[in-house]
Amino acid sequence: MGDIDHSTKAKFTSLTQKLAELSKKHSNIQMAFSLGAEDMLLLHTIESNKLPIEMFFLDTGRMHEESYSFLHDTVSSYQTKIKIYCPEASAIENLINENGPNGFYQSVDARKKCCKVRKVFPLQRALKNADCWITGQRREQSVTRASLLEEELDTAHGIMKFNPLALWTSTEIWHCLNQFKIKTHPLHQQNMPSIGCQPCTRAITQGEDERAGRWWWENPDVKECGLHQS
Repeated sequence: MGDIDHSTKAKFTSLTQKLAELSKKHSNIQMAFSLGAEDMLLLHTIESNKLPIEMFFLDTGRMHEESYSFLHDTVSSYQTKIKIYCPEASAIENLINENGPNGFYQSVDARKKCCKVRKVFPLQRALKNADCWITGQRREQSVTRASLLEEELDTAHGIMKFNPLALWTSTEIWHCLNQFKIKTHPLHQQNMPSIGCQPCTRAITQGEDERAGRWWWENPDVKECGLHQS
């Protein structure tokens, strides 16, 4: 880390220590990898320190083509393994027959049902044997995450949830990524700081919060997919 500035070294060291301490407390830690800038920083920290933390990716079947390419490139570059979980084919078939392929635009309930089938149910499988999971969530990302804690009990799954970047700012995240020359999702360069399914993600405009492009047709006070409900 010879060319890295002192403040970045300190934050990276602190993050590494937190993840290392967590790995000593828990026997099966799963990190939710969603291709975002925060997740790339966490992945780099885990891989560069060879921490015993497994990673998984929820493939909803509606991702951007760039997301699939970036996932492949990341796995290849780090020579790591990221387990992929997909929704059950029968559940998708029933969902489409009931609401149509783009029924999520019709109502919040329809959108949440789509998220449940494509993301929440696969997450349950991903965390089935875990005793802790890690996310890249941050308070600054949206109003729904303003009170996010670094560590909390996920009552929905009965395990601990760790958000090590909860107090980091976007500026700090990107400064660290640039200092360590960590590659990031190409859609970030198209004003998409938060990237989900292709039909439910748009670029944001100046002044909008980072997750304004997710389910942009809904009230920002209720925009979550159900993955992070404790």
